[in-house]
Amino acid sequence: MLAMNYRGPFRVRVDHKPYPELQHPNDAIVRVTRSCICGSDLHLYHGLVPDTRVGTTFGHEFIGIVEEIGPSVQNLKVGDHVLVPFNIACGSCPFCKQELYGNCHESNPEATAVGGIFGYSHTAGGYDGGQAEYVRVPYADVGPMVIPADLHPDDAVLLTDVVPTGYQAAEMAGIKPGDTVVVFGAGPVGIMAAKCAWLFGAGRVIVIDHLEYRLDFVRTYAQCEAYNFRSMNDPVLFLKKATDYFGADVCIDAVGSDAAGSALQTITGRKLMLQAGSATALHWAINSVKKGGIVSIVGVYGPTDNLIPIGNVVNKGITIRANQASVKRLLPKLIDHVRSGRLDPKAIITHRVPLEEVSDAYHIFSAKLDNCIKPILIPPSARV
Repeated sequence: MLAMNYRGPFRVRVDHKPYPELQHPNDAIVRVTRSCICGSDLHLYHGLVPDTRVGTTFGHEFIGIVEEIGPSVQNLKVGDHVLVPFNIACGSCPFCKQELYGNCHESNPEATAVGGIFGYSHTAGGYDGGQAEYVRVPYADVGPMVIPADLHPDDAVLLTDVVPTGYQAAEMAGIKPGDTVVVFGAGPVGIMAAKCAWLFGAGRVIVIDHLEYRLDFVRTYAQCEAYNFRSMNDPVLFLKKATDYFGADVCIDAVGSDAAGSALQTITGRKLMLQAGSATALHWAINSVKKGGIVSIVGVYGPTDNLIPIGNVVNKGITIRANQASVKRLLPKLIDHVRSGRLDPKAIITHRVPLEEVSDAYHIFSAKLDNCIKPILIPPSARV
């Protein structure tokens, strides 16, 4: 089969890889119909996440047709078109029972933090992902959900990660009616976080980024304010002035380890790898939120340490909430939001690229070319 193959930082290509096999009675084999490239994939592509091994197939956002099922699978049948959450979750460990599907203890038992994730570094279990023609799906009775007939496939593929992550960013922020919410990052997750902030009653939503085409997009899509930090001497001071010098009620870090905006953070976190990525957005979030405010983190950082102003967290009485999105828990309410028209996920898709051209797709997305917001990959069998 054709599959994306990671060859090292900034080097990916399509190769022929072996067809995946059932390894457990509760596995399924899924023929991919759509997969996405995520900002989290770019952290891997840029070499910022430890133990990302040559030969890995990325892709934690995908949907597809069930081709084979193991003898223990009860909830799926061959031919089902399924949405597969990026979390690989067993459904029965203590964390899954708390609906913390991103922290499953069985799918990634050697880790003390994150559960298994499709197509990510071996810190998340080392599972191959969906930027391929076929993928093995463990715990097939737990994660995959048959796509409702009235749900467009383009919406479905974005419900595997981007929409739930943006929604959970707003949910974790504890937004109250009338709150001022600042979102750092106008990538797909930041765009969704800004859009979802209104669902929780935000009175004002501000997005900070440095790419004008993304700022223009989020202004229209999320009906929010959006500002370029390159035009500011100090983004923290700008946000303080914009909030009567109190600070925002809520700040959301939707950027993570690839953040620009600070020479010190860039050099130590992205060039010299002395910390787990550039924590610029998190630094700004902590310093821009009001006393007693909430900082919600969904931006990805590589293990384990970062330079952040922890003293300000203590002295300001800030609450920090963070996690991988629990996709399975959120799907029912998000599907309702899509059906009602409150959310239109597929509107953020800007590029449809054949799987065979995955190298070009990564370059376009990484270099922010051609006004790219969200690219999806289409395997050959899905184009027939």
